[in-house]
Amino acid sequence: MKGGCMAERLIVGVSGASGAPLAVELLRNLHENHPQIEVHLIITKSGEMTLLHETGMTVEELRTFAAVFHRNDEIGASVASGSFETKGMVVVPCSMKTVAGIVSGYSDNLLLRAADVCLKERRRLVLAARETPLSTLHLRNLCEASRLGAVILPPMQTYYHHPLTVADMTRSTVNRLLAQFELGTEDDEWKGM
Repeated sequence: MKGGCMAERLIVGVSGASGAPLAVELLRNLHENHPQIEVHLIITKSGEMTLLHETGMTVEELRTFAAVFHRNDEIGASVASGSFETKGMVVVPCSMKTVAGIVSGYSDNLLLRAADVCLKERRRLVLAARETPLSTLHLRNLCEASRLGAVILPPMQTYYHHPLTVADMTRSTVNRLLAQFELGTEDDEWKGM
């Protein structure tokens, strides 16, 4: 199934950084607006805890938005292989621990291995890095991730689209993340000035 499937699969990784509503909105958007995309979801143990704390959702509820759910300890899953073709991967939110693991090639779980595969296969890897303030170590790791080919897309607040709610800001970030994979939506707020 080479070729045709490559454009139809996207890996979504969720780590334990604050920002679980971003993951929920991204997965919901993909599910509702891009049914042609086969979403493969991986969530870390700390990601599960943050998801419950920030959104009240369980992993079982979140996984309904994905075509395939992989346990983070399932190191032999399809997404761990370079021969499993995808559009790439987005890690949202992406903790500094996860960035450090990606940069060092320390692939001791499925989320890190899937990210490593994206880098080695020169596929798009987008990291919605979440931390503030950023230490010099964080900045060094983010810079190195960028040098290795990852796109660093922290969920920064924007005001030019006059957001009224936190949900508006969340959607804005999700739209930017999806745009990295050429997956626009009708409610994209940036039309130029």
